[in-house]
Amino acid sequence: MHKKTQFIRRKELDQQLGVEVIFASELQQHTHSFKFRAAWNVVDNIDAKGFLAASSGNFGQALAYAAHLKGRRCIIVMPDNSAKVKIDAVRSYQAQVELIDTTKKSRAQRVAELAKEHPDFYVASAYDCEHVIQGNSSLGIEIAKQNFAADMILAPIGGGGLSSGIVVGMTRQGDDTPVWGAEPALADDAIRSLQAGRLLRNIQEPQTIADGARTVSLGERNWQILRTGLAGILSVTESSIHQAMRLFHTQGLRVEPTGSVTLGAIIEHRERLEGKRVVAVISGGNVDDAVLARVLE
Repeated sequence: MHKKTQFIRRKELDQQLGVEVIFASELQQHTHSFKFRAAWNVVDNIDAKGFLAASSGNFGQALAYAAHLKGRRCIIVMPDNSAKVKIDAVRSYQAQVELIDTTKKSRAQRVAELAKEHPDFYVASAYDCEHVIQGNSSLGIEIAKQNFAADMILAPIGGGGLSSGIVVGMTRQGDDTPVWGAEPALADDAIRSLQAGRLLRNIQEPQTIADGARTVSLGERNWQILRTGLAGILSVTESSIHQAMRLFHTQGLRVEPTGSVTLGAIIEHRERLEGKRVVAVISGGNVDDAVLARVLE
């Protein structure tokens, strides 16, 4: 049901960066992010009257659309500072949106309250779910089938749904290319977890511009895969994320902050990556006009 990823090459970027980059772009995916792979796999495998989830936007859109295609109801709990384009998109698929102030109540708390009100709804995690991981593994399989002979696969990391799915998909294809995460420095729980050898949490949702990475921690299922499946994680500053968005814009690509984290990592760590061939995932393109305008300025 999902669309296949688009592989994009830009020779001028390779020359500018000193790194050979193959972008695995999910910009043309349904709802313009990789999340549809996961959401469709959830809705297609779970027999429920409706679906309930917490999301900063992309999983919410994807789940709302998948539920709509199946004629099911959907409720999405979103932070009140979520991108307006994402809030509007969730509503456009006839889903109910619950906006909350995450400094006063967590998304998980509101989901728990709504789950009691709707006992016949399935509570879907955007990342800590076997159906989600298996749905995202399709991207890993597609990358592996290209036989790029890359030095590394680089994916943005928040809750770990995408990166763990890629690890599973690559492994299934017998491809041992190292998979790396790219994580905003303001949301460094995954890096700290790998260093400590145990799952660590942020005190509250980190306020990085990369809203898809504003997770308190990796999911438990994702951690069990990533603790050994990831080769490492590259930290990315907000400045590098902004720079990546501007660079994508010069290439005619409208990429959201989280989708720009991988290019941001390449920019920030270019000396370390010089001369390497990197498959970098562009996870999505849902960005507010106002946010993009501020970054481009």
